[in-house]
Amino acid sequence: MGQSGKVVFKPYHQNQISLLPPSIEEMIQEKHPVRIVNSVIDQINIKPLEKQYKGGGTSSYPPRMLLKVLVYSYLRNIYSSRKMEEMTKENIHMMWLSGMSRPDHHTINRFRSERLKEVLREIFSQVVMMLVETGQLNMKEVYIDGTKLEANANKYTFVWGKAIKKNKARIKEQIKELWEYTQKIAEEEKLDKTEIEFEEIDSEKVKETIKKINEVLKEKQVSKKIKQKLSYAKKHWPKNLDKYKEQEAILGKRNSYSKTDKDATFMRMKEDHMKNGQLKAGYNVQLSSNNQYVVNYSIHQKPGDTTTLPSHMEEHKAMYGKNPEVVVADAGYGSEENYTYLENNGVEAYIKYNSFDKEQKK
Repeated sequence: MGQSGKVVFKPYHQNQISLLPPSIEEMIQEKHPVRIVNSVIDQINIKPLEKQYKGGGTSSYPPRMLLKVLVYSYLRNIYSSRKMEEMTKENIHMMWLSGMSRPDHHTINRFRSERLKEVLREIFSQVVMMLVETGQLNMKEVYIDGTKLEANANKYTFVWGKAIKKNKARIKEQIKELWEYTQKIAEEEKLDKTEIEFEEIDSEKVKETIKKINEVLKEKQVSKKIKQKLSYAKKHWPKNLDKYKEQEAILGKRNSYSKTDKDATFMRMKEDHMKNGQLKAGYNVQLSSNNQYVVNYSIHQKPGDTTTLPSHMEEHKAMYGKNPEVVVADAGYGSEENYTYLENNGVEAYIKYNSFDKEQKK
Protein backbone atom coordinates (compact mmCIF):
# COMPACT_ATOMS: atom_id res chain seq x y z
CA MET A 1 0.00 0.00 0.00
CA GLY A 2 1.21 3.50 -0.92
CA GLN A 3 1.65 6.13 1.72
CA SER A 4 -1.11 8.83 1.65
CA GLY A 5 -0.02 12.38 0.68
CA LYS A 6 0.51 15.00 3.33
CA VAL A 7 -2.31 17.59 3.66
CA VAL A 8 -1.08 21.17 3.20
CA PHE A 9 -3.11 24.15 4.39
CA LYS A 10 -2.73 27.74 3.23
CA PRO A 11 -1.11 30.16 5.73
CA TYR A 12 -3.56 31.78 8.17
CA HIS A 13 -2.20 34.53 10.42
CA GLN A 14 -5.15 36.48 11.72
CA ASN A 15 -3.21 38.87 13.93
CA GLN A 16 -0.25 39.48 11.62
CA ILE A 17 0.57 43.17 11.21
CA SER A 18 1.07 44.42 7.64
CA LEU A 19 4.16 46.45 6.82
CA LEU A 20 1.97 48.63 4.56
CA PRO A 21 -1.75 48.99 5.41
CA PRO A 22 -4.08 47.45 2.78
CA SER A 23 -6.03 49.81 0.51
CA ILE A 24 -9.81 49.29 0.27
CA GLU A 25 -9.62 50.68 -3.27
CA GLU A 26 -7.65 47.59 -4.35
CA MET A 27 -10.35 45.30 -2.94
CA ILE A 28 -13.14 46.70 -5.16
CA GLN A 29 -13.43 44.93 -8.51
CA GLU A 30 -12.89 47.17 -11.52
CA LYS A 31 -16.35 46.60 -13.02
CA HIS A 32 -18.34 46.32 -9.81
CA PRO A 33 -21.70 48.27 -9.82
CA VAL A 34 -20.56 50.30 -6.82
CA ARG A 35 -18.02 52.05 -9.05
CA ILE A 36 -20.80 53.05 -11.48
CA VAL A 37 -22.86 54.52 -8.64
CA ASN A 38 -19.81 56.42 -7.41
CA SER A 39 -18.94 57.75 -10.87
CA VAL A 40 -22.49 58.86 -11.75
CA ILE A 41 -23.18 60.67 -8.48
CA ASP A 42 -19.79 62.40 -8.61
CA GLN A 43 -20.98 64.08 -11.83
CA ILE A 44 -24.29 65.34 -10.39
CA ASN A 45 -24.78 68.96 -9.38
CA ILE A 46 -25.89 68.69 -5.75
CA LYS A 47 -26.16 72.42 -4.98
CA PRO A 48 -29.99 72.15 -4.70
CA LEU A 49 -29.44 69.41 -2.11
CA GLU A 50 -26.86 71.43 -0.19
CA LYS A 51 -29.39 74.28 0.09
CA GLN A 52 -31.56 71.99 2.25
CA TYR A 53 -29.00 72.32 5.05
CA LYS A 54 -29.01 75.16 7.56
CA GLY A 55 -25.84 76.63 8.99
CA GLY A 56 -24.83 76.48 12.64
CA GLY A 57 -24.49 73.63 15.06
CA THR A 58 -22.31 70.58 14.54
CA SER A 59 -20.90 69.51 11.18
CA SER A 60 -23.03 67.38 8.85
CA TYR A 61 -22.20 64.32 6.77
CA PRO A 62 -21.57 65.28 3.11
CA PRO A 63 -24.85 64.99 1.18
CA ARG A 64 -23.05 63.48 -1.84
CA MET A 65 -21.78 60.63 0.34
CA LEU A 66 -25.23 60.02 1.83
CA LEU A 67 -26.76 60.03 -1.65
CA LYS A 68 -24.25 57.38 -2.76
CA VAL A 69 -25.08 55.24 0.29
CA LEU A 70 -28.78 55.54 -0.43
CA VAL A 71 -28.58 54.78 -4.16
CA TYR A 72 -26.26 51.81 -3.74
CA SER A 73 -28.46 50.38 -0.98
CA TYR A 74 -31.52 50.64 -3.20
CA LEU A 75 -29.55 48.97 -5.99
CA ARG A 76 -28.98 46.07 -3.59
CA ASN A 77 -32.70 46.00 -2.66
CA ILE A 78 -31.95 47.31 0.84
CA TYR A 79 -34.43 49.95 2.01
CA SER A 80 -34.09 49.81 5.80
CA SER A 81 -32.02 52.66 7.24
CA ARG A 82 -30.82 50.33 10.02
CA LYS A 83 -29.47 47.86 7.45
CA MET A 84 -27.81 50.70 5.58
CA GLU A 85 -26.08 51.71 8.81
CA GLU A 86 -25.00 48.11 9.26
CA MET A 87 -23.58 47.99 5.73
CA THR A 88 -21.34 51.02 6.35
CA LYS A 89 -19.70 48.99 9.13
CA GLU A 90 -19.58 45.52 7.56
CA ASN A 91 -19.79 45.72 3.75
CA ILE A 92 -16.44 46.41 2.04
CA HIS A 93 -18.10 48.09 -0.97
CA MET A 94 -20.19 50.39 1.20
CA MET A 95 -17.19 51.19 3.39
CA TRP A 96 -15.28 52.27 0.28
CA LEU A 97 -18.25 54.25 -1.05
CA SER A 98 -18.80 56.09 2.26
CA GLY A 99 -15.09 56.75 2.77
CA MET A 100 -15.26 54.80 6.04
CA SER A 101 -17.90 57.22 7.39
CA ARG A 102 -20.54 55.59 9.56
CA PRO A 103 -23.76 57.64 9.58
CA ASP A 104 -26.38 56.15 11.90
CA HIS A 105 -29.86 55.16 10.74
CA HIS A 106 -31.42 58.38 12.10
CA THR A 107 -29.11 60.46 9.89
CA ILE A 108 -29.83 58.32 6.82
CA ASN A 109 -33.58 58.38 7.39
CA ARG A 110 -33.66 62.14 8.01
CA PHE A 111 -31.62 62.71 4.85
CA ARG A 112 -33.99 60.83 2.55
CA SER A 113 -37.28 61.84 4.19
CA GLU A 114 -36.53 65.55 4.72
CA ARG A 115 -33.59 66.88 2.72
CA LEU A 116 -33.72 64.69 -0.38
CA LYS A 117 -37.51 64.78 -0.66
CA GLU A 118 -37.71 68.28 -2.16
CA VAL A 119 -34.92 67.85 -4.73
CA LEU A 120 -35.21 64.18 -5.71
CA ARG A 121 -36.92 64.92 -9.03
CA GLU A 122 -34.22 67.44 -9.97
CA ILE A 123 -31.44 64.93 -9.23
CA PHE A 124 -33.34 62.21 -11.10
CA SER A 125 -33.64 64.41 -14.22
CA GLN A 126 -29.87 65.11 -14.13
CA VAL A 127 -29.16 61.37 -14.27
CA VAL A 128 -31.59 60.96 -17.19
CA MET A 129 -29.91 63.78 -19.13
CA MET A 130 -26.51 62.16 -18.53
CA LEU A 131 -27.89 59.00 -20.17
CA VAL A 132 -29.21 61.09 -23.07
CA GLU A 133 -25.80 62.74 -23.58
CA THR A 134 -24.06 59.35 -23.65
CA GLY A 135 -26.55 58.00 -26.19
CA GLN A 136 -28.15 55.45 -23.89
CA LEU A 137 -31.64 56.82 -24.56
CA ASN A 138 -33.49 59.63 -26.30
CA MET A 139 -36.37 61.84 -25.21
CA LYS A 140 -38.25 61.83 -28.53
CA GLU A 141 -40.41 58.77 -27.82
CA VAL A 142 -41.68 57.66 -24.43
CA TYR A 143 -43.67 54.60 -23.43
CA ILE A 144 -46.10 55.12 -20.57
CA ASP A 145 -47.58 52.55 -18.23
CA GLY A 146 -48.77 52.46 -14.64
CA THR A 147 -48.52 50.09 -11.72
CA LYS A 148 -50.20 50.06 -8.34
CA LEU A 149 -47.94 49.95 -5.30
CA GLU A 150 -49.31 48.86 -1.94
CA ALA A 151 -48.86 51.47 0.79
CA ASN A 152 -47.32 50.70 4.15
CA ALA A 153 -50.70 51.21 5.80
CA ASN A 154 -53.20 49.25 7.86
CA LYS A 155 -55.76 47.84 5.43
CA TYR A 156 -58.37 47.51 8.19
CA THR A 157 -58.45 51.20 9.19
CA PHE A 158 -60.16 53.00 6.35
CA VAL A 159 -62.59 55.79 5.53
CA TRP A 160 -65.08 55.47 2.66
CA GLY A 161 -66.72 58.46 1.00
CA LYS A 162 -69.96 56.53 0.43
CA ALA A 163 -70.18 55.66 4.13
CA ILE A 164 -69.79 59.34 5.08
CA LYS A 165 -72.59 60.36 2.70
CA LYS A 166 -74.79 57.57 4.04
CA ASN A 167 -74.20 58.55 7.68
CA LYS A 168 -74.83 62.25 7.00
CA ALA A 169 -78.03 61.39 5.16
CA ARG A 170 -79.19 59.28 8.10
CA ILE A 171 -78.51 62.09 10.60
CA LYS A 172 -80.35 64.56 8.34
CA GLU A 173 -83.35 62.27 8.04
CA GLN A 174 -83.52 61.60 11.79
CA ILE A 175 -83.15 65.26 12.81
CA LYS A 176 -85.83 66.11 10.26
CA GLU A 177 -88.19 63.50 11.78
CA LEU A 178 -87.56 64.86 15.28
CA TRP A 179 -88.25 68.41 14.07
CA GLU A 180 -91.49 67.37 12.34
CA TYR A 181 -92.59 65.62 15.53
CA THR A 182 -91.84 68.81 17.49
CA GLN A 183 -93.73 70.96 14.99
CA LYS A 184 -96.73 68.69 15.31
CA ILE A 185 -96.78 69.22 19.11
CA ALA A 186 -96.28 72.96 18.65
CA GLU A 187 -99.27 73.09 16.30
CA GLU A 188 -101.51 71.13 18.68
CA GLU A 189 -100.67 73.47 21.57
CA LYS A 190 -100.72 76.58 19.37
CA LEU A 191 -97.11 77.36 20.08
CA ASP A 192 -94.91 79.55 17.90
CA LYS A 193 -93.60 77.54 14.92
CA THR A 194 -90.23 78.09 13.30
CA GLU A 195 -89.32 76.76 9.86
CA ILE A 196 -85.87 75.16 9.39
CA GLU A 197 -84.42 73.97 6.09
CA PHE A 198 -82.62 70.61 6.13
CA GLU A 199 -81.06 70.57 2.66
CA GLU A 200 -77.57 71.07 4.14
CA ILE A 201 -76.68 70.28 7.73
CA ASP A 202 -73.62 70.85 9.90
CA SER A 203 -72.78 70.56 13.59
CA GLU A 204 -73.94 74.12 14.43
CA LYS A 205 -77.27 73.65 12.70
CA VAL A 206 -77.84 70.35 14.47
CA LYS A 207 -76.99 71.92 17.87
CA GLU A 208 -79.39 74.79 17.20
CA THR A 209 -82.19 72.44 16.08
CA ILE A 210 -81.80 70.13 19.09
CA LYS A 211 -81.85 73.14 21.40
CA LYS A 212 -85.14 74.35 19.87
CA ILE A 213 -86.62 70.85 20.05
CA ASN A 214 -85.77 70.61 23.75
CA GLU A 215 -87.38 74.02 24.37
CA VAL A 216 -90.62 72.95 22.69
CA LEU A 217 -90.73 69.57 24.40
CA LYS A 218 -89.84 70.96 27.83
CA GLU A 219 -92.30 69.70 30.45
CA LYS A 220 -94.28 67.87 27.73
CA GLN A 221 -95.26 64.24 27.95
CA VAL A 222 -93.05 62.55 25.36
CA SER A 223 -92.08 58.92 25.00
CA LYS A 224 -88.92 57.52 26.55
CA LYS A 225 -87.71 56.62 23.07
CA ILE A 226 -87.82 60.27 21.93
CA LYS A 227 -85.96 61.43 25.05
CA GLN A 228 -83.24 58.81 24.50
CA LYS A 229 -82.92 59.77 20.86
CA LEU A 230 -82.60 63.48 21.71
CA SER A 231 -79.99 62.72 24.36
CA TYR A 232 -77.98 60.61 21.90
CA ALA A 233 -78.32 63.24 19.16
CA LYS A 234 -77.10 66.05 21.43
CA LYS A 235 -74.09 64.03 22.53
CA HIS A 236 -73.00 62.44 19.24
CA TRP A 237 -74.41 64.08 16.10
CA PRO A 238 -72.55 67.45 16.17
CA LYS A 239 -69.28 65.68 16.98
CA ASN A 240 -69.84 63.14 14.18
CA LEU A 241 -70.65 65.86 11.64
CA ASP A 242 -67.42 67.71 12.49
CA LYS A 243 -65.54 64.44 12.03
CA TYR A 244 -67.22 63.81 8.64
CA LYS A 245 -66.29 67.35 7.54
CA GLU A 246 -62.61 66.71 8.34
CA GLN A 247 -62.71 63.36 6.57
CA GLU A 248 -64.30 64.87 3.45
CA ALA A 249 -61.54 67.49 3.35
CA ILE A 250 -58.93 64.70 3.39
CA LEU A 251 -60.81 62.67 0.78
CA GLY A 252 -61.09 65.49 -1.74
CA LYS A 253 -62.29 63.85 -4.96
CA ARG A 254 -61.32 60.36 -3.83
CA ASN A 255 -63.63 57.58 -2.65
CA SER A 256 -61.48 56.31 0.21
CA TYR A 257 -58.29 56.66 2.26
CA SER A 258 -56.39 54.79 4.96
CA LYS A 259 -56.36 56.22 8.48
CA THR A 260 -52.69 55.26 8.92
CA ASP A 261 -51.64 56.78 5.57
CA LYS A 262 -54.13 59.46 4.60
CA ASP A 263 -52.56 59.96 1.15
CA ALA A 264 -53.16 56.31 0.20
CA THR A 265 -56.35 55.34 -1.63
CA PHE A 266 -57.92 51.88 -1.62
CA MET A 267 -57.37 50.27 -5.01
CA ARG A 268 -57.84 46.83 -6.49
CA MET A 269 -54.38 45.33 -6.71
CA LYS A 270 -53.22 42.77 -9.24
CA GLU A 271 -54.35 39.20 -8.67
CA ASP A 272 -52.07 36.96 -6.66
CA HIS A 273 -51.29 33.32 -7.46
CA MET A 274 -54.67 32.35 -5.97
CA LYS A 275 -56.44 34.72 -8.39
CA ASN A 276 -57.47 37.01 -5.55
CA GLY A 277 -57.62 40.69 -6.48
CA GLN A 278 -57.90 42.54 -3.18
CA LEU A 279 -58.69 46.12 -2.29
CA LYS A 280 -55.68 47.56 -0.52
CA ALA A 281 -54.40 51.03 0.33
CA GLY A 282 -51.96 52.08 -2.35
CA TYR A 283 -50.80 54.50 -5.01
CA ASN A 284 -51.00 54.51 -8.78
CA VAL A 285 -47.44 55.10 -10.02
CA GLN A 286 -47.07 56.22 -13.64
CA LEU A 287 -43.76 55.63 -15.42
CA SER A 288 -42.41 56.86 -18.76
CA SER A 289 -39.53 54.89 -20.29
CA ASN A 290 -37.21 54.89 -23.26
CA ASN A 291 -34.83 52.05 -24.14
CA GLN A 292 -35.86 50.41 -20.83
CA TYR A 293 -34.74 53.41 -18.75
CA VAL A 294 -37.30 55.30 -16.63
CA VAL A 295 -37.32 58.95 -17.71
CA ASN A 296 -40.30 60.27 -15.75
CA TYR A 297 -42.47 59.24 -12.82
CA SER A 298 -45.57 60.57 -11.12
CA ILE A 299 -47.63 59.33 -8.17
CA HIS A 300 -51.42 59.48 -8.23
CA GLN A 301 -54.26 58.83 -5.81
CA LYS A 302 -56.70 57.74 -8.54
CA PRO A 303 -56.81 54.03 -9.40
CA GLY A 304 -57.58 54.50 -13.12
CA ASP A 305 -54.81 55.28 -15.63
CA THR A 306 -57.02 57.36 -17.95
CA THR A 307 -57.11 60.53 -15.85
CA THR A 308 -53.41 60.46 -14.94
CA LEU A 309 -51.97 61.21 -18.39
CA PRO A 310 -52.23 65.06 -18.49
CA SER A 311 -50.60 65.62 -15.08
CA HIS A 312 -47.94 62.99 -15.85
CA MET A 313 -47.07 64.81 -19.08
CA GLU A 314 -46.95 68.14 -17.24
CA GLU A 315 -44.32 66.65 -14.88
CA HIS A 316 -42.26 65.64 -17.94
CA LYS A 317 -42.47 69.15 -19.39
CA ALA A 318 -41.53 70.73 -16.05
CA MET A 319 -38.41 68.55 -15.75
CA TYR A 320 -37.09 68.75 -19.32
CA GLY A 321 -38.60 71.97 -20.65
CA LYS A 322 -40.53 70.31 -23.48
CA ASN A 323 -42.81 67.39 -24.29
CA PRO A 324 -41.68 64.22 -26.07
CA GLU A 325 -42.54 63.99 -29.75
CA VAL A 326 -44.28 60.62 -29.48
CA VAL A 327 -46.23 58.88 -26.70
CA VAL A 328 -47.03 55.16 -26.76
CA ALA A 329 -49.47 53.70 -24.22
CA ASP A 330 -52.09 50.95 -23.93
CA ALA A 331 -55.85 51.26 -24.24
CA GLY A 332 -56.15 52.21 -20.57
CA TYR A 333 -55.15 55.74 -21.57
CA GLY A 334 -57.49 55.97 -24.56
CA SER A 335 -59.97 58.80 -24.09
CA GLU A 336 -61.13 61.84 -26.03
CA GLU A 337 -59.69 64.14 -23.36
CA ASN A 338 -56.25 62.53 -23.61
CA TYR A 339 -56.21 62.58 -27.41
CA THR A 340 -57.19 66.25 -27.37
CA TYR A 341 -54.57 67.11 -24.73
CA LEU A 342 -51.75 65.42 -26.68
CA GLU A 343 -52.82 66.97 -29.98
CA ASN A 344 -52.96 70.46 -28.44
CA ASN A 345 -49.44 69.97 -27.08
CA GLY A 346 -47.95 68.76 -30.35
CA VAL A 347 -47.46 65.15 -29.24
CA GLU A 348 -48.12 62.28 -31.63
CA ALA A 349 -50.13 59.58 -29.86
CA TYR A 350 -50.05 55.83 -30.41
CA ILE A 351 -52.82 54.92 -27.97
CA LYS A 352 -55.67 52.56 -28.71
CA TYR A 353 -59.15 53.31 -27.40
CA ASN A 354 -61.08 50.73 -25.37
CA SER A 355 -63.25 49.37 -28.17
CA PHE A 356 -60.49 49.29 -30.81
CA ASP A 357 -59.85 45.52 -30.73
CA LYS A 358 -63.55 44.67 -30.82
CA GLU A 359 -64.03 46.88 -33.86
CA GLN A 360 -61.18 45.17 -35.67
CA LYS A 361 -62.73 41.74 -35.07
CA LYS A 362 -66.06 42.92 -36.50
